[in-house]
Formats: sequence, C-alpha cells, structure tokens
Amino acid sequence: MASFTRCFRYLCPFVLFGIGYLAFTRTGLYCWGPLLFMFAFIPLAELFLQPEPINLSDAEEQIAKSNPMYDVLLWAIVPAHGAMLYLFLTSFSQSNLRFLDSLGRIIGMGLLCGAFGINVGHELGHRIKPFEQFLAKTLLLTSLYMHFFIEHNKGHHKHVATPLDPSSASYKQNLYSFWIQTFIGTQREAWKIAIDEARKKKRNLPWLFNEMVLFQIIQITFLTCIFFSFGFTIMCFFIASALLGAGLLETVNYIEHYGLRRKEVKEHIFERVQPANSWNSNHILGRLMLFELSRHSDHHYLAARKYQVLRHFDDAPQMPTGYPGMIILALIPPLWFRVMHEQMRKYSLLPQQ
Repeated sequence: MASFTRCFRYLCPFVLFGIGYLAFTRTGLYCWGPLLFMFAFIPLAELFLQPEPINLSDAEEQIAKSNPMYDVLLWAIVPAHGAMLYLFLTSFSQSNLRFLDSLGRIIGMGLLCGAFGINVGHELGHRIKPFEQFLAKTLLLTSLYMHFFIEHNKGHHKHVATPLDPSSASYKQNLYSFWIQTFIGTQREAWKIAIDEARKKKRNLPWLFNEMVLFQIIQITFLTCIFFSFGFTIMCFFIASALLGAGLLETVNYIEHYGLRRKEVKEHIFERVQPANSWNSNHILGRLMLFELSRHSDHHYLAARKYQVLRHFDDAPQMPTGYPGMIILALIPPLWFRVMHEQMRKYSLLPQQ
C-alpha cells in the first residue's frame, strides 16, 4: 500500500491540467489560475512545509524501479498536454474574451509548456527506449524546443558547471544576461553536435543532413499547421506561450547551477560531475509538481536514474526554498544575489578572490 501511495502522489502535477482547463474554458480570474497556482500558492505553501530529504531504502528503490505505473504517468502526460494545447488554440474563438483573459491564457499555456512540454520531455529524453524518446520529442515540439533533446543530453550533461556550458550560470551573472547566453549558446551547441554526429556517420553534406535540420522542418511544419488551422494571431499566441515555456526552463537551468564550477584538471578537462555541482531542493511540492526535477544533484551525478528514485545527498548544496520561489527570486537580481551568495557562503562555495 505504501508503494501504491508513493506512486500516485505523482498525480499531483495533473492538477495543473485541471486548472489549465478552467483557464481555457472560463474568463476572468480563472484565466490566471495556472500562474497563481505555480507562483503564489506553491511558494507560500512551501514556506510552511519542511523539506523532505528522506531517501528510499534499497528495497523500496527496487520496487519503485520495477513499478511500470511511474512510466505510465509520464506517458499519460503526452495526450493530456496535447489536449490542453488544442483547447488553448480553440479557446480564443470566444466572443467575450478580453485582453487580460487572452494574456492570462497565453501565460498559462506557457507554464504548461515549461512544466510538461519541456520538463517531462527532459525526463523521457534520458530514456533509451525509442518509444519514450519519441514521446520526449513530441513534448518538446509543443514548446518549439526540440534542440534541447540534442544539446541537453550530449552537451549540458557533459559540460555542466564549466565555462563550456551555456546552460550553467557564472557567479554574479544575472538571469537576464544568462537568458541571452543560454538561448544563443544552446542552439549553437545543438547545431555543432548534430553536424559532428552526421560527420561520424559519414553522411554527405552533414551540415544539411542532420537531426537539427530535421527538427527545424518538423517545427516549421507544426507552426504551418497551426497557421492554416487557426490563423496568424493565434499562431503568434502559441509562439509566445512556447517562448514563455522555454524561458521557464532556462530560468530553472539558471537556479540549478548558479555560481557552481567543477575543477579543471587539464585544459578543457574537468573533474567528474559530483552532487555538489548542482543546487538541490527537497521541498516536496516543487518536487512532486516537476517529477523530482529539483533533486537535481543526483540527476547530474547519474543521469540514467529515473525520477522516482532520485536521492538526496548531504554534500549537495540546498536551495533555501523550492523551484517556484527560487524562480521569483531570480527575476529580481539584487535579491537573488543577496540570498544566494549567503547560501554559497554557507556551503563554502564562494569563488576565491
């Protein structure tokens, strides 16, 4: 029974689909439900809920690994998220829709794109089964962020917490300059990786016949279908939501690795990734809503570990609050630096002057 309950607590993220449904079918404050839930209710609740650093026992971990329901829950996200995207696209046909209603829905869809389109796509993208990798790419398509599948797995995990990684924020770098760095840098790295892989496969014209080109064709086709089905304005609304989802993901990257650096043992050769190279959060609501993404230290230590068995490490630096609260802090650089530099001092992580 305990194993059954532990599995189905990951139904919590599906609450966001219900709130999204209300946002896309009703008007007024309902349209702002996803934003209020993610960035008002959860951060406030986590001020009163204690972090949960407990790990599964070896026996519990084996049970969790063998329970297929953990995977089924992820697979179910794909049709549910697709249905929400369709509902979002059709919701603008309502005659009594005001500007604020439309704006709330765009932001709400952006949060769904970040929480499900990219985050669950990220989890499934680490799997080795072709079926699950297909689901990952499908989810990433809904955020126009398919390059993430290439760059995250073959770039970010290799170069994390080094100057070579565009997704690792340096000490005293604010979120807004990081956005420029990561949006440009991850695209550039994804192209480089895709072309190099095409060369290794001895393809003719590797700059043309590679996975990144295929991803661009798929995304342009997807946008074209939206344009002809719903019109130019709604296509722009979708693009805005996708950009918000991507911005949410990259903000998460910012808070996960801010100021942390691996030691360089030789030129461009760095020590093995350790739990101390990522910021961790054991705040339970953020963990459940993002399928344990906030146990990020273990994810980078061993990327093949599935979300349900990710562990807490005592030597991993801990965020002072959960992901939603940390994202709010990151949007206000002076406050972010004040809080995080004190946290880095606590863990002796401040760079030597």
